[in-house]
Amino acid sequence: MTQPPDPTPPTSIPEDTLTRAFGAFKKRHKLTKLDHESRLGASRPMTSGKKVENMGIVPPTDYPREVWKELARVGRIKDMGGGFYSMP
Repeated sequence: MTQPPDPTPPTSIPEDTLTRAFGAFKKRHKLTKLDHESRLGASRPMTSGKKVENMGIVPPTDYPREVWKELARVGRIKDMGGGFYSMP
């Protein structure tokens, strides 16, 4: 029995570029999340300590938009629309 063909066309983006871009995305996502979670409230002398769920960020501009679309297509990141992406 033969397998059906993959409905998505093969990408021309090298795997090492996708790996480096994903690493840069994870680093930015982590730092943005930590920054957001540690903000001081107007009436609180300490940090709120609230965890952020489903936070989207604009990916680093070091890589073209096609790289982010490909990472979203393969499921490594989630496209939230409007140029924002998040971790799945």
